Amino acid sequence: MKPGSKEVFNYDVCVMAKVILKPGREESLLRRHPWIFSGAVARMDDVAVTGETVAVHASDGRWLARGAWSPQSQIRLRIWSFDEEAEVNRDFFLHRMEKAVKVRTDLHLSSVTTAYRLVNAESDALPGLIVDRYGDFLVCQFLSAGAEYWKMAIVSCLEDIFPGNTVYERSDADVRHKEGLLPVKGLLSGEMPPPMVEIHENGIHYLVDILNGHKTGFYLDQRDNRAHITGYTEHADVLNCFSYSGGFGLAALKGGAAAVINVDSSGEALNLAEKNASLNGIPSGVMENRTGDVFQVLRLFRDSARQFDVVVLDPPKFVSSMQQMDKGLRGYKDINLLALKLLRPGGFLFTFSCSGLVNDILFQKIVAGAALDAGRDVQVIAYLSQAADHPVALNFPEGRYLKGLLCRVD
Repeated sequence: MKPGSKEVFNYDVCVMAKVILKPGREESLLRRHPWIFSGAVARMDDVAVTGETVAVHASDGRWLARGAWSPQSQIRLRIWSFDEEAEVNRDFFLHRMEKAVKVRTDLHLSSVTTAYRLVNAESDALPGLIVDRYGDFLVCQFLSAGAEYWKMAIVSCLEDIFPGNTVYERSDADVRHKEGLLPVKGLLSGEMPPPMVEIHENGIHYLVDILNGHKTGFYLDQRDNRAHITGYTEHADVLNCFSYSGGFGLAALKGGAAAVINVDSSGEALNLAEKNASLNGIPSGVMENRTGDVFQVLRLFRDSARQFDVVVLDPPKFVSSMQQMDKGLRGYKDINLLALKLLRPGGFLFTFSCSGLVNDILFQKIVAGAALDAGRDVQVIAYLSQAADHPVALNFPEGRYLKGLLCRVD
């Protein structure tokens, strides 16, 4: 059967390849974790192409799951279903996607925003698939071999669920290389999106570049944290680091900030921040956009004894593999150390890590070490995480990648 076909698998005719695990390596599947690493695979009976659905069996022959075969990835299998009766076909994806959409409907997201995540990969039982909604534009990332294999079927499902909407692909993330997939982006269905799409979030207007912007165009996972910052910025001088298109900066101004400085290495992103300021009627001079390396700008502010009431640190992923761990942890400590030195007594630090390999406990230890070296007494006021449209399945704790601390500094 071709991917994208509305034909249903007939298992009497279509016999799937079988993957046999090594003894004792089925334990994670019994806990319903959706990944099987290459070291757990003993052998494969028959042949499967990249992304094709295979049956997974324990070493004693017990049936365990159905998953997508990815021969070039360390994650050799991503599980579609633990139900032996389930057929992985177009109807399977339609049902899973309708369920994910209902979760977002039940969250009443449309009352606060026109942009949110519809499908959150493994945590919505659709490994490797991301679908974000920006008004009438659906932006997809097919980040695994299985999601890529079923791409056209998934697009067809989106056409059924959201008739008339545009479906645009942003599968240009580095993680595809680990799956043996090339980066790709482009129109999949509907009309070509404009250069900028306007969205609304908690009373703020943002222009989003879904064609070329970060991720699918905007950091939707920070929505709740942008709302949170408004309660801490009245009359405050705010430094927004790694600002991208000014999301936290505009939220700070909504909360009554006296002035905001956005710092980012991308002049293009800061140009978009300037447009967002204009879109929201921000007076000239209230928001300053500074292009530069954040580490260097923080050091310049430190050396000039510049101080702020609120500092936001929302850096890109510093740790994407274990080989990067030491360097990445040093990076997190350095920026937090510098930020803590810039805060006035009674000031607030919003600090984040989106590195999945850096867990909550480790991140707090890093910030604690930075506070010790900075000679500041610091309290954690709140623990922050990703917005509710980025749920975390309990059988997939790796889904909680975004962690943050709201700290008060004496």
